[in-house]
Amino acid sequence: MATRGTNVLSDLELRRWIRERRPLARTDGGGLTFTLSATGTASWILRFRIGGKPEELTLGRYPDLTLSAARKLAAEKRVEVQKGNNPATEKRKDKSRKNWTVRQLVSDYREKVLVNLGLSTQRSYGRNLKRTENVLGAMQVREVEAADIVGLIERAKLGWVEANTLLIVAKAIFRHAAGKKVINANPAIGVELVSIIGPRPPIRQRLMLTASELHVLLNADMNRENLLSVSILLATGVRSEELYKGLRTNVFLDEARWHIPGSKTGTAMDIPLAPIVVDWFRELLAINTRSRYILPTRAASRAARHGGDAHLSKDAIREAIDYWIDNHKPSIRRFTPHDLRSTMKSHMRKLRISRDVSEMCLNHKLPGVEGIYDQYTYYGERRLALERWAAFIEDCRQSKGELVESTTKTDCDDSDLDLIDALSA
Repeated sequence: MATRGTNVLSDLELRRWIRERRPLARTDGGGLTFTLSATGTASWILRFRIGGKPEELTLGRYPDLTLSAARKLAAEKRVEVQKGNNPATEKRKDKSRKNWTVRQLVSDYREKVLVNLGLSTQRSYGRNLKRTENVLGAMQVREVEAADIVGLIERAKLGWVEANTLLIVAKAIFRHAAGKKVINANPAIGVELVSIIGPRPPIRQRLMLTASELHVLLNADMNRENLLSVSILLATGVRSEELYKGLRTNVFLDEARWHIPGSKTGTAMDIPLAPIVVDWFRELLAINTRSRYILPTRAASRAARHGGDAHLSKDAIREAIDYWIDNHKPSIRRFTPHDLRSTMKSHMRKLRISRDVSEMCLNHKLPGVEGIYDQYTYYGERRLALERWAAFIEDCRQSKGELVESTTKTDCDDSDLDLIDALSA
């Protein structure tokens, strides 16, 4: 046995000291120390200095951590010290993480993960992180079990889609905990929403309003601003959000063009405006000239909350449609603003407008490899297609309900169709 330097101790000595049960501390050199408590607990301690300050780190217990393993681990920790790292501080952090509450975990998830997600995802995840904090926040992360996740969802009493988002968020934050080694397994894995609140309700099918229903809609006894808004949505195929958040400065009536900025739902796009749609925009913009929005809010309180100017609320157009249907009982099926997009898409195909052009009119990305490499905007083709579509809906408006479905095919101008096909080729 060596008597000085490093590797001073031997297993024979360690076992003898443990049998004698005498409290002691013996160095193996290089700061590695064997300690034995009065109760017989044997441990390995690494003593070192960093920044002139003495530190010590418990490496483990003997004989679980053998003499040779303790020497190897001590050598690794001394390398960390030489690099300027303090392994004792890192262990204290790890130990404190083991005692995290769910509230602390959520806070760390917000800081490390949530901020890197899209804004809409931040909003939906944020709601459900708050729900998780309210129910499980005081619990230690390591104590949370699958039954607690089930209880969280049952207590929230949410619809299927929002409950599914809550489950996704729960899985995400506990995956984050497992990644930081706060826990070894994610308690949300294996929890099935269908077992908690039943199967997902059928997804609502999109409508294609008929020519007769379009006649009823385009002659609706609505507030003029609402009717113009619905007509523009129908004629352009934009999402309702793109209209009610739209800025007046992006509407170029002299050029018969409407610029839609890029968003999470689509890339930036210029929409050609048919003559009748230009007239609708001109009338709509003249109703209120004091706002920077195409559709300003009608509620003074909402405007005040947003510094004196705000766009129409996200539900206003849908609510206007529902109010008209509920109070006037028109001969039309109940529909949403988004159904106007499916209506345009379906009728465009009946108008013999190609699939690619109709998809681009809706600002849909072309599928597959073609969508990646095809950067062409189809502006000319879309202009012809939207003019044909506007002419059709104007025919619907004037038809007094006498328009038949066959008109969509027999009323086409073949020269325009040939031009669209030639441009698309």
